[in-house]
Amino acid sequence: MTMDSNSMTMPMPDPNPWATAMNNLGMPPIGITGQQLMPDFDPSLGMMAGITPLNPMMAGLGMVPTQLSQDFPVMKEIIHCKSCTLFPPNPNLPPPATRDRPPGCKTVFVGGLPENSTEQLIVEVFGQCGEITAIRKSKKNFCHIRFAEEFTVDKALFLSGYRIRLGSSTDKKDTGRLHVDFAQARDDLYEWECHQRMMAREERHRRKIEDDLLRPPSPPPIVHYSEHECSQLGDKIKDDGKFSEAVHVLLTWLERGEVNRRNANNFYSMIQASNGHIRRLTGEKSQHEKEVEEAKEKFKIALAGIVGQFEQIVSVFQAASKQKAWDHFSKAQRKNLDMWRKQAEEIRNMHNEQLMGIRREEEMEMSDDDMEDSPDSKDSEDSGVSQAEALKEENDSLRCQLDAYRNEVELLKQEQGKNQPMFSSEEDNTHSQQLSFLHQALQGMQKQLLKMREELKEREGELEKSLEDKQQLNNQVQNLKEGLQNLQNTPALETSTQDDRGSEDSANQTSEATVSTVVSCSQEKEAPTEKNPLSPVHSEREALLVGIISTFLHVHPFGASIEYICSYLQRLDTKINTGEVEALLSRLPCTFRQELTGVGASLEKRWNFCGFQGIKST
Repeated sequence: MTMDSNSMTMPMPDPNPWATAMNNLGMPPIGITGQQLMPDFDPSLGMMAGITPLNPMMAGLGMVPTQLSQDFPVMKEIIHCKSCTLFPPNPNLPPPATRDRPPGCKTVFVGGLPENSTEQLIVEVFGQCGEITAIRKSKKNFCHIRFAEEFTVDKALFLSGYRIRLGSSTDKKDTGRLHVDFAQARDDLYEWECHQRMMAREERHRRKIEDDLLRPPSPPPIVHYSEHECSQLGDKIKDDGKFSEAVHVLLTWLERGEVNRRNANNFYSMIQASNGHIRRLTGEKSQHEKEVEEAKEKFKIALAGIVGQFEQIVSVFQAASKQKAWDHFSKAQRKNLDMWRKQAEEIRNMHNEQLMGIRREEEMEMSDDDMEDSPDSKDSEDSGVSQAEALKEENDSLRCQLDAYRNEVELLKQEQGKNQPMFSSEEDNTHSQQLSFLHQALQGMQKQLLKMREELKEREGELEKSLEDKQQLNNQVQNLKEGLQNLQNTPALETSTQDDRGSEDSANQTSEATVSTVVSCSQEKEAPTEKNPLSPVHSEREALLVGIISTFLHVHPFGASIEYICSYLQRLDTKINTGEVEALLSRLPCTFRQELTGVGASLEKRWNFCGFQGIKST
């Protein structure tokens, strides 16, 4: 494309501003045809004929890019308007400084305007940034522009640093350098505060809706007392599924003070029906306790199996750590085997302690049960007699209550027959309801009486059985005493002849079965036991220690150190010391045996339980 040079012969007073603008854009100061700019060159003709100059503020192009990168600065271009031209600043200069942006800022300060600028010129330049709502122009070279939206302020700040020139004039009054900055206006702050308050209201409303959705529904209101509601509530109380809800309503009525002299019998019947659920709840509790015991037993069996498997794993590691197999492993393999063995032993010990804790709890429960159950048969008989007497007393009290209810029913019937024309229909209804409640109470009392009689018969049968068992035991004890006296009289007859001695021996052989059954009883009751001065166990406390240590070492088949044993015993009694335990173990060589385990620095003394082997040697 070529253009005639005659089209560029329009007069231009000063070509230097145009040359400076071209230099700022990084372009040589030459014309479109390639020759040097003439002194009379007009920059407005520096475009091809018939093509409108590109304006970065045109709609669709956008003066500010959508995403500004910090690494690549935005290249500003020349902006042509109808009555003025905007030249970009030097890109090597730092960006113009601005103040902090006020909240909700829609107003900008524009300084450096030409002296001959008008409000129409300001609208022409900044109207392309966005809709302008107000312009406050000063007599000096600045003004305040308020936009309709906040984001248009960023577009207006893009023009900060541009040099403006009116037309082609180079007069000082027609040029200026724009400085655009944020301005703090009360209208902007007021609108921003109103918007914030509106957002806060919306947020509170949203949270209230969420809270209402998450809030549990309110319980239904409790109805007030009436005869109809009372009759329905009496049926609900007898129903196991609706018992909880019905009792809540009954409790509310009682707390409100709905009870009076007329409806006292109704309330008494409902309370009595509530009391009838105690036996059902007790049965459910016992059933749940039974299920818990079964679950505990299953857990105990499973835990014992797990502990047994841990013992097998530990025995595998111990077999691998023997010299016969240990020498064939590498150093890294030995290290891993040693680490795995320690971990397995720690887990094994932890599970052993848990299993011992379960067994200890069972032993404590058994001991509590033994303490509660008296060993003497007299206590059991006394308890049976006391229970039978309590049942009889309760039976008598129930009979008295039943008689009282019958008397009340008869009185009500008599009053109803005498005063029937005097009372109103409401009173008749109350009497009929009272009669129905009393009939229901009578039926319940009769059922309870039948149950109590059956229980009384069962208890009396058990008492008779216990008396028969006691008589049999007394006969057996008498027979045993007579056999024991016969045995004591036999040594006096041994001084006779050899033939008599043989006959006595045959008689003794016939009574050996009886003697074997009463040895323990005769030793406890008749013959005083003689203390063995050479016994290694000197007191009952040491006997208890021997039993506990035997149980502990029986669970640890590979033995345990004296410190480990003492740490376990000190949980039961803090006064136990190591020397006492070691001396006690040393006095029982047939029950406990000390062995040395390990090699070199890992040498350790361990005590093992050998009672099963020691009983054969003793």
